[in-house]
Amino acid sequence: MEKTPFKVTPATLDVLEVLLSGDDELYSLKIAKAIKRPAGSVTPILMRLERCEWVTSRWEDDGGERRGPRRRFYEIDPNHLAAARDLVASRRRATNPGFGLGQPGLAGA
Repeated sequence: MEKTPFKVTPATLDVLEVLLSGDDELYSLKIAKAIKRPAGSVTPILMRLERCEWVTSRWEDDGGERRGPRRRFYEIDPNHLAAARDLVASRRRATNPGFGLGQPGLAGA
């Protein structure tokens, strides 16, 4: 497995795991709620992953119809998708031997 250009914490693994879920409209607050962590801790992780080019983002194109601020959607860069799967699976397996069994996108990673 390649060495990651960022610190791998339990929170980072949680964020990567959500990004691997296949949801194409993941924004910081939605990710924070999914992993039950404060948005203030998720946003810096997403920014760090984006600086390392593991994650890409795009601004919501709402056409002016949505109220409130635009959302920034995040996804794992296709060039790092396999490495992200491997990282999450290996770290989770190390702490939970049954991890990945029956979970789409993670089993057999």
